[in-house]
Amino acid sequence: MVPRIDIAALLRGAGGARAAVDAQLAAAAADIGFLSVVGLAGEVPLGPRARAELLAIFSLDQAARARLWRRKFAPDHPNVYRGYFPPQPGNVTLKEGIDLGPDILYGARVTCAGDPLREATPLPAEAQLPGWRAAVARYYAAMERVARALLQSVARGLRLEERFFDGAFHEGLSTLRLLRYPARSAAELAGCTDPRVWVEHGGARRYLTGAAHTDSGFLTLLAQDGVPGLQARARDGGWVDVPPEEGALAVNFGQVLERWSGGRIRATQHRVIGSGAERFSIPFFYEARADAEIAPLPQDPPQSFAPFLYGDYLWARMTEFVEFRGLERERQAARRG
Repeated sequence: MVPRIDIAALLRGAGGARAAVDAQLAAAAADIGFLSVVGLAGEVPLGPRARAELLAIFSLDQAARARLWRRKFAPDHPNVYRGYFPPQPGNVTLKEGIDLGPDILYGARVTCAGDPLREATPLPAEAQLPGWRAAVARYYAAMERVARALLQSVARGLRLEERFFDGAFHEGLSTLRLLRYPARSAAELAGCTDPRVWVEHGGARRYLTGAAHTDSGFLTLLAQDGVPGLQARARDGGWVDVPPEEGALAVNFGQVLERWSGGRIRATQHRVIGSGAERFSIPFFYEARADAEIAPLPQDPPQSFAPFLYGDYLWARMTEFVEFRGLERERQAARRG
């Protein structure tokens, strides 16, 4: 079972209640590496109305969405990393969505034309979706507040000064992703030749809409839409459901935080099983700056791993995913230019 933790004390001050939450969070991070957090009322715009505001992007017609496509899908577009990606039938993962960067909140000061990781996010015109830009900026800011509080709790659990990680994430590369998983048709599944699309679960043969993977970075906050399907891999190798509870966020940890913490925090595999229904989700990936150096913690041996810049790691890792595959040389080419 995925732990369910009320984190209100992390968001509203110190004291004994916060210490108790720190202990619960540290235990979950070390064990299954997944949890569901509640106690967010007044802090995060959650619920059907707020979700519908963000997901209005999917109400745009196909031509309007195509104007936001990344260069992989529209070679004449300048945006490589941010922007929209359409469904790619025939793959284990079948989804479409848009990746929104920190400029939706902080503006042009966090962009850099010479680095695709810091490019401007292509957005629909305000007249197309009135109020949408403001809604995504509010949500992005709220996710940053929650993620910062969680990572400060992680720092306390690791016996570090609670703001140890904060500097690396100041105006970092965090991504707000809006996702739609269409229902897979029999014809589309017949065209998927990868046998990994089919799994056995609960004594039945089921198809995936999201391939099993671990997240690349640090911390992910996920709002679900009530449609089940998200699963996390347990210590025994089995899969457990991550319930789509209204008013809650699913939280998991990434590979860089696992390495940075000396393995004390677990980056957990997760996947999405198809239910036959369309599914939406809203993940927020809390990411460090491109130039943030990741090095062993003060209490760990300096030779634990070679220090690296987060941007270099992220680009190498993200091009393994289907929506980025084929872009491996793009960042190097842009930086040379």
